Amino acid sequence: MPKRTQWIPHFSTGNATLDRQHQQLLVQCNALADCLTDSDEAGEECFPGILEKLMASVRAHFATEHELLARHGFPTLDEHEHEGEEFEFLASEIISTENFDPDELQTFLALWCTGHIVGTSLLQRTCLGELSVT
Repeated sequence: MPKRTQWIPHFSTGNATLDRQHQQLLVQCNALADCLTDSDEAGEECFPGILEKLMASVRAHFATEHELLARHGFPTLDEHEHEGEEFEFLASEIISTENFDPDELQTFLALWCTGHIVGTSLLQRTCLGELSVT
């Protein structure tokens, strides 16, 4: 059964750009879930394209997040870099429909994206304050 995610205000970093990107990651995880619940061939056919878009969005998000956090002296920037490197390894070596069935892959990605957001939002909110960078 697909794992649906939803944005809650507690996830906010206080930065409009990062919050928008985080929300979009969750939307894309839900779009993968929609593909899985669509019983016709169109559901199966949409999964690879949305998966590719999600992977690109996560990579772009990490680049944006890293640049913004570096500018504001984020105290655990090394750990953040490691998380990005870990994701890159997962994306290039493990996250594929060859290694997961689509249901497992969607659940993994939804949990991974939610975990990233929950795990970093408080620290980012503390570092970035109420900055609104667009």
